[in-house]
Amino acid sequence: MDLNFRSIVDGLLRRGVVDRADRRPPRPLIVRGDVWGRAAGQALDAVSAGDAEAWAELLTFLSTARGPRPSARWLREARERIRAFGDDRFKKTVIAWLALLDRPASGGDGSRERRTVSESNATLLQGLAWSCGALDCDDALVHALGGAALACLQKIPNIGARSHRVANACIWALGNVASVAAVSQLQRLRTRVPYAQTRRLVDAALDAAASRSGVSRDDLDELAVPTFDLDAGRLRASFGSCSAELTVEGVQQVGLRWFAADGTPRKGEPAAVKRGWPDELKGLKQTVRDVRGALPAQRDRIERLLLAERSWTLRDWRERYLDHPLLSVLTRRLIWHFEAGERTAAGAWVDGALVGADDRPLDGLANDARVRLWHPIGCEPATVLAWRDWLERHAVTQPFKQAHREIYVITDAEIGTETYSNRFAAHILRQHQLQALCRQRGWHYALQGAWDSHNVPTLVLPRWGLAAELWVEPIFGDRESMSDAGICLYVSTDQVRFVSIDGGERLSLIDVPALVFSEVMRDVDLFVGVCSIGNDPTWAAGVDRGYGDYWQGYAFGDLSASAQTRRAVLERLLPRLKIASRCTLADRFLVVRGDLRTYKIHLGSGNILMEPNGQYLCIVPDRSQHAADRAGRLFLPFEGDSTLAVILSKAFLLADDRRISDPSITRQIGMR
Repeated sequence: MDLNFRSIVDGLLRRGVVDRADRRPPRPLIVRGDVWGRAAGQALDAVSAGDAEAWAELLTFLSTARGPRPSARWLREARERIRAFGDDRFKKTVIAWLALLDRPASGGDGSRERRTVSESNATLLQGLAWSCGALDCDDALVHALGGAALACLQKIPNIGARSHRVANACIWALGNVASVAAVSQLQRLRTRVPYAQTRRLVDAALDAAASRSGVSRDDLDELAVPTFDLDAGRLRASFGSCSAELTVEGVQQVGLRWFAADGTPRKGEPAAVKRGWPDELKGLKQTVRDVRGALPAQRDRIERLLLAERSWTLRDWRERYLDHPLLSVLTRRLIWHFEAGERTAAGAWVDGALVGADDRPLDGLANDARVRLWHPIGCEPATVLAWRDWLERHAVTQPFKQAHREIYVITDAEIGTETYSNRFAAHILRQHQLQALCRQRGWHYALQGAWDSHNVPTLVLPRWGLAAELWVEPIFGDRESMSDAGICLYVSTDQVRFVSIDGGERLSLIDVPALVFSEVMRDVDLFVGVCSIGNDPTWAAGVDRGYGDYWQGYAFGDLSASAQTRRAVLERLLPRLKIASRCTLADRFLVVRGDLRTYKIHLGSGNILMEPNGQYLCIVPDRSQHAADRAGRLFLPFEGDSTLAVILSKAFLLADDRRISDPSITRQIGMR
């Protein structure tokens, strides 16, 4: 209707039938039939007539956005119109309108169709995002663009992303903003985007930013890590007589504490702060959210440095990692390898100094010494055990497994097959979970389904000139094994192979560097350990969906390398637990003696058998709360093993089985 009205008026103007002075300001093309359009329309209705007229005039121009990227002419005109409207006024309005994309749906707006962005509104939002690329964007506008991109990439069941078009426009704008904040938002998107094409756009934007800055992509990733104005993982903000402190103690431990004028802690934010400093309070809470979003991405990036074997001078390493206001929370809990001439040493940070596993200071390291992450491969077992003892002695929880990292070596069977490994073949994995984990670990994989979609999870390793492949096959079956969109819910695993990047030739496994082989196999073991249907406690209790023999074999079978690590950690941890007298380790299980039954918790899957008859006990873990918190904030030597946390949570629950009140559990135990 709006397009037809405008085209008719323009035609009459050209023919002189209507005088230009009689033409009323054009209306923006806001379609109120979707969630964002309704919110934007309400926002426009709420402003004064004069502001609404000026904003509508600008929006009408922005609605001319077409194509994959704006032309130079379009950007010039956008800049002129924004200048006339007012830069600050425009930025403030755009931030508010982009934020409407992440506004919770209410009433009838929650339907899948209404959550998508209509084509007309997508054009308008594309113009809004592009116009930001013509401005000197401040951090607030950059955050708004990043948030809008993520909101538009949210998956709607059986439909897909809310709007690839708007997300791509936001990515283009971020790629044209020369700021650390913009690069940080792109890096955040890179780790959370589920679509291969969108990740390629993000990579292109990051590559362009690196080129503009005259640095490598790796250097850009490090130099652009935001500090969030933290000081050793803390940020203090004053609000009159009250104050707040943002604290970062781990990847999943980001908190905001409030204090009264005399320094005593408060339970929550004072009402006076909400009334007197609403904008500052909003900014502080946004910082908390940004820190929570940045830490997992940075943790994953740093862990990938193990395989890349990236190194720095001591001077650069201290600036970019050890003393960085944000990253120091992670890097001061890791072990590093130092090399100066013929001298090599491993060290970690404690009490303001770099020390070895024997707590002796590493003195005499010059600024040109080389530093890289320490990896246990090739180390003597005694050295690895010494570092594990050091972590326990100093109560250091590493952000990922390093001293406890599993090592995978080539087996005789793999030497026999020569160019492929069947070590992790014949597992049944949940495909959507596999894709998400592949993305987190840097692998490329797209969902397969009832169309020409065959592809292979692939990890490209430029540092080594090769790529690793995990062959999987989609499982086609009845409606229970397919989504409404025709996507297979499950895949079966097959061979792991290594190929050269240049020619695609398959490598003999004995020619693959030991570090590469171990890390790739560790990833594949992780895929199986996390995504296998054998980890689903409801599988055996539900309808017969097939694969019962596989489920039984995995749920209570031999331990994988990661499960063996879990067992080793529990051996040292159990004596310190308040339920120690009720727990023992036996082969593949943590055995817990309750008052009513004895329970065997499998160390691989976390599934449970009850004695004396081996009856299966189905307990669905509550993953919304960290199990270690419920177990009394236990010290664990590394973060990230959710199965270990679940096992501990179940152990504490079952050791006091008389107090269990959940009827879904008590019926199985036979209490009532």
